[in-house]
Amino acid sequence: MKCGIIGLPNVGKSTLFNALCENEQALAANYPFATIDPNSSLVKVPDERLDQIANICNPQKIIPAAFEIVDIAGLVKGASKGEGLGNAFLSHIRSVNALFHIVRCFEDDDIQHVENRIDPLSDIQIINAELALSDLDILEKNHQKLKKMQKTDDDKKKVSIIEKAIQLISDEKKILGNLDKEEINYLNTYQLISTKPVVYICNVDENSALSGNEFTKKIDTYSKENNSEVLLISAKIESEISQITDFKDKQDFLESMGLKETGLKRVIKKGYEILNYINYFTAGEKELRAWTITKGTLAPSAAGTIHSDMEKGFIRAETISFNDYLSHKGEAGAKEKGKLRLEGKEYEVKDGDIMHFLFNV
Repeated sequence: MKCGIIGLPNVGKSTLFNALCENEQALAANYPFATIDPNSSLVKVPDERLDQIANICNPQKIIPAAFEIVDIAGLVKGASKGEGLGNAFLSHIRSVNALFHIVRCFEDDDIQHVENRIDPLSDIQIINAELALSDLDILEKNHQKLKKMQKTDDDKKKVSIIEKAIQLISDEKKILGNLDKEEINYLNTYQLISTKPVVYICNVDENSALSGNEFTKKIDTYSKENNSEVLLISAKIESEISQITDFKDKQDFLESMGLKETGLKRVIKKGYEILNYINYFTAGEKELRAWTITKGTLAPSAAGTIHSDMEKGFIRAETISFNDYLSHKGEAGAKEKGKLRLEGKEYEVKDGDIMHFLFNV
């Protein structure tokens, strides 16, 4: 999973990035373009099930799933035409799977706004316009090429898909939800930004972290109209949380703020949700590991996330559901009660499955 943090300059992207990654590798400064090259960090995916499984199989090593967060420099008006190093920044956005669009929803005279006003909806529209213009440029160039050389029915189909996408973007409509999976898969070959799912993160002050404010209400309305997701996060609070190393002290601080979990957990949960991701596990005495796949992945492809040879030579998968593994105290108990299943090539892996793949190369 690779998610990019985007937004205008000075909306709190780097502050939030540092807090989520619990480090200070990204420069958070009160001026535009403090970030030039993208900052990237791999964070562990919090999953309580790993501890529960580990209590049973006592592995020598536990490896959680990983989540890559990329802090991308702020975009400005004209980015699609190269303004503010826009072309480089846009290429960074194309490399991620999903977007967390940070929107400033707080007032603070000490932190300048690149547009010299606080208007989150206008901020969103500036970014979306630049992303749309960038995609339109790519689509129109490829449309002209394909239309000139189209010969087969497949060529005509590709031209039709591009024309649909151009129309949707021109009408300020989302591609996701308006085109089918096959059409989107084809458009993904162009690394379009418009095919990536988006979560709007309202960066709020400490007093608005729970219920939001007048700014966030506008984002809520906008997101519902545009089939998008919203999270309320205070980068300032998350920055303070990230400095606390003791787990209990961290939980006490969260409770004192009225929060149930950290911003990192909420961001990762939302990332999994919009990307349709789940985790399955491999468990043994040597190693317990979480593997990330998309919902609907069949057993051979799931095995392929471990090693391509396992997918090529797939025979079957010994499978125990997470609940059965816990209820029967591990593999031996589940097997004794008939809860260990032998699944074939058409088995759709479920979230939390504990799996052992048999293969032959």
